[in-house]
Amino acid sequence: MGTDIVYWLWGGFAVDNATLTRFFALHFLLPFVISGLSIVHLLFLHVTGSRNPLGLNRNYDKVPFHQYFSYKDLLGIGVIIAAYIYICLQAPWVLGDPENFIPANPLVTPVHIQPEWYFLFAYAILRSIPNKLGGVVALALAVIVLYTLPFYNARKFKRLSFYPLGKIRF
Repeated sequence: MGTDIVYWLWGGFAVDNATLTRFFALHFLLPFVISGLSIVHLLFLHVTGSRNPLGLNRNYDKVPFHQYFSYKDLLGIGVIIAAYIYICLQAPWVLGDPENFIPANPLVTPVHIQPEWYFLFAYAILRSIPNKLGGVVALALAVIVLYTLPFYNARKFKRLSFYPLGKIRF
């Protein structure tokens, strides 16, 4: 089963053009998906509002979002878009690496290849387990643990002093 999954992800028995096309498409579309989810999150946040640590809903003494923060956000977005347009149109290779222009050889891994800092945990997990399927399962479990953290401490009140044992300890 592990070999079939590897073949399905790679698009064949080795990393080739199909693999590179799939990962390029994934890395091209993922920022748009994340941007869309961020906009939906902001929409729900501004419709329902957020809660304070006590879990009480107090609607007084709030600053309206629309005029003050909307203009600030639009200014920030405008500055970022202007910088992006400048880089795209005036200096497209300023953030590039000369190594990217060397043709890829699927049979030889270059010596200088190392993962970025945000992939080091995944690289360490995959290198520590010799079995491919075991490494992928361990990596999936390591990521699933991160998804369970928001549900770990889901209480109505965030402070421990509101609970009976917490009052005694306090």
